[in-house]
Amino acid sequence: MPETTPFDRMRSMSLDDYKVVLYRNEPSGWVAEVPAVPGCHALMPTKEAALAELAAVFQMISEEYARRNETPPSDTTEIIHA
Repeated sequence: MPETTPFDRMRSMSLDDYKVVLYRNEPSGWVAEVPAVPGCHALMPTKEAALAELAAVFQMISEEYARRNETPPSDTTEIIHA
């Protein structure tokens, strides 16, 4: 079996592998974030725009991890009260 690299693992990882937190940021709009990934957040005027921007930010960060041949952080986020 061939050895997998962090880049190979990144190709199989997606935003669906992480918990996303979405909350209202008065009065500026909505924040969407992936708490497990440093810097992975978006602030936009609508929920839909925040989630779309978050997907783009996640992709950019994923590509940076792959470029540096690093493994992205695991999602250890726990939802306590929702």
